[in-house]
Amino acid sequence: MRRILLADCDAFFVQVARLEDPEGAGKEPLLLVGGSPEGRGVVTSASYEVRKYGVRSGMPMARALRLCPKAVRVGVPRGACMRKHREIRAVLDRFTPVVQSASIDEFYLDLTGTETLYRGASLEAVATRIREAVLAETQIQISIGGGSSRLVAKLAVRKAKPAGVHVVAEGEVSAFLRELPLSAIPGIGPRFQEKLRSYGLATVADVLPFDREMLAGWFGKGTGDWLYDRIRGVDESRVEPREVQRSISRDETFARDIMEDPVLEKELLVLAGRAGRDLRQDGLRARTVTVRIRDYDFTTRQASLTVQPAIETDRAIYSVARRLLARLRAKRRTSARLLGVSLSNLTSDEGPPQLGLFGETTETALETERDRRVARVMDQLRGRFGSESIRPGRTLS
Repeated sequence: MRRILLADCDAFFVQVARLEDPEGAGKEPLLLVGGSPEGRGVVTSASYEVRKYGVRSGMPMARALRLCPKAVRVGVPRGACMRKHREIRAVLDRFTPVVQSASIDEFYLDLTGTETLYRGASLEAVATRIREAVLAETQIQISIGGGSSRLVAKLAVRKAKPAGVHVVAEGEVSAFLRELPLSAIPGIGPRFQEKLRSYGLATVADVLPFDREMLAGWFGKGTGDWLYDRIRGVDESRVEPREVQRSISRDETFARDIMEDPVLEKELLVLAGRAGRDLRQDGLRARTVTVRIRDYDFTTRQASLTVQPAIETDRAIYSVARRLLARLRAKRRTSARLLGVSLSNLTSDEGPPQLGLFGETTETALETERDRRVARVMDQLRGRFGSESIRPGRTLS
């Protein structure tokens, strides 16, 4: 039997915001973390006290404040969140060498084969030790779910929240799953839920009587097989230690729609700089740059370009992003409500060239080693004197 845990930080951004400002946010029970309501910002995280009012992550901040008018909003402490992420990861690495960061606030751990190391302690007992160690050393509350697969661990952690442990024993998987709605299964989104409802299927228990052939007839063989396995907790995916981050992205929803190209380019320059700093902070370079734009009518478009060699400097990222923005604007010139920059195809070394799946590839050198050294020195200065201490001249006008 595999022994898989998922450690999930409870309202992570709220916890970090309170630790960063103990005399301000730290004393506010009704706390929202996210963008400004005037700027069409959304809720990144909400305290459990606010969630009782119906507030959820991803909700427009303006709506969240209407639901809970007494709530206090603060911005996302991104730098502090990354520091806490690394602190938590360091604690988890002591318990098993097989730890995978699923996101900034989620970590999978594979403890298979560690029974002797922990002298026969149950998975629940080990999970409790881990939770207590993380809290003592990082001041962050986590919940832990456990089971024989990543899927079961993810579903179990929802039962553990907040600040608890819930482990599903191998013989209890069927009973645990059959009580769940199909919407709780990762991968069953709103459109699939609607199709399932058309067959009268709303819960795991509703689907269990049907065999693979019946499900394949309804939904196709691939989807039918996938659904048959998932509702039984079958998930052979592995916990991959020290998995390289797949992408880094930054976007901005504007307080008012923007039509002017120079203004959009200025916003793009700021976003490219933020994404570039995140990239260098993780010791990575990017081969693919993607620009995403959402028009006034909510039409979302994007364009990508893969470059060789990989890049890391703000200047190079912006150079590629600006070309992509120009391409998008040429195809449809209208006012924009959102702009985003995404860096993917990430690498910690050069390695062999890789072709992008989307867009063309260029082998033009966009930055030099001197450019990279300058960018890192600027990061050090920002770290010492504040993120606004050094800014591109174009963003000051």
